[in-house]
Amino acid sequence: MEKVNVYDFDKTILPYDSTEAFFRHCVRKYPRCLFAALRAVPLLPGMPLKLTSKTRVKEEFYRFLALVPDIDREVELFWQEQLPDINGWYLAQRRADDIVSSASPEFLLRPVAERLGFRLMASRVDKHSGWTLGVNNHGEEKVRRLRREYPEVEIAEFYSDSLSDTPLARLAERAYIVKGQSLEPWPKKK
Repeated sequence: MEKVNVYDFDKTILPYDSTEAFFRHCVRKYPRCLFAALRAVPLLPGMPLKLTSKTRVKEEFYRFLALVPDIDREVELFWQEQLPDINGWYLAQRRADDIVSSASPEFLLRPVAERLGFRLMASRVDKHSGWTLGVNNHGEEKVRRLRREYPEVEIAEFYSDSLSDTPLARLAERAYIVKGQSLEPWPKKK
């Protein structure tokens, strides 16, 4: 068995949400993107009632991608600006066998994975249409993907900003909640 460290990405390795930041980047250049993404707003109340899924809401939000003429170029420009924001604590401890599991789109995080050398499991989203190619990589889905893609892996340490990642935290020998620049032991269930 291979023992690795596993990380969430948004608000963990990067101190903010990369998808939200990329959306703002696109809206500044292509203001019509805002109106396309607003199609997701009416679906939001249905999520807690289980009338719609997070995956479906994200698909509507990601419709803005169809209005970006050269998505690969915009992703490249985006990371030229954002890459220096990667948390220093991560850079100081990163290892070549790290796995990052994120709900953000794979096409958006792939350049960072290649640059920093981590293995990536992220939501598969068509970068031209916004359609999700499978299930949003969130909560229990992160565990299913880890088991499917890396069956021989055990988690030594796990890092995330969100309690929605508790399923992965439970698999780790040690888990940490990220709050800004501080790392604290994962909260115990009461």
